[in-house]
Amino acid sequence: MDNLIIGRQPVLEALKSRQPIERILILHGTSGSHIEQAKQLARKLAIPVKETDKERFVELAGDIQTQGIIAIIDSYRYVEIEEILAIAQKKNEPPFILVLDEIEDPHNLGALIRSAECAGIHGVIIPLHNAASVNSTVVKTSAGATAHIPIARVTNIAQTLDELKKAGIWIVGTEMKSDKSYYEHDYRGSLAIVIGNEGKGIRRLVKKKCDFLVNIPMHGKIESLNASVAGALIMFEAAKGRL
Repeated sequence: MDNLIIGRQPVLEALKSRQPIERILILHGTSGSHIEQAKQLARKLAIPVKETDKERFVELAGDIQTQGIIAIIDSYRYVEIEEILAIAQKKNEPPFILVLDEIEDPHNLGALIRSAECAGIHGVIIPLHNAASVNSTVVKTSAGATAHIPIARVTNIAQTLDELKKAGIWIVGTEMKSDKSYYEHDYRGSLAIVIGNEGKGIRRLVKKKCDFLVNIPMHGKIESLNASVAGALIMFEAAKGRL
């Protein structure tokens, strides 16, 4: 299902951003403003739209809630890190990057991408191995944010952090045992925020590459937050400090 975008808002956002959509399938009898907007945009872009039956939808998407619309796309186009840096330069802003170290749950990845886009992140970096990739679940969970924020996929996160540091970017990672709270850090300037795996956190070698480590204080009985929630907190704290 990596070549599917599922759901009304994600399909609409993909059309607006002119992603390479091959065709759009609409469940017979489905209607609504988002469906009509999708049809109109598809016509303008000369993208075929076809009504089809429920059996075809189940065949493509299984038991995923499709909201009556599916876009079939080419494989997601990842970017090079240079493209992310170029976006920051074009906006005349210091780079603001999210680095995800082995996020495995597509729902977490989608939520983090959504938060990143809303927080003004210039681009997201994910690893090629041992991590979720951008698929239909990620696109849907991101509410279409994958259509608006560039995502790079690299073979080695630790080496990538070295490259970012050579480009003058400070690296901030999350660490429960850090003495510094995330709201005490100065996030101004060129910055990459590293969020680790849901269970293991940031890997040891990746952590060593970070210039600073911050924690999120816990006041309840649970010791840690969901990765997407932790990432959102730090990204928006950083965004506030960069105003």
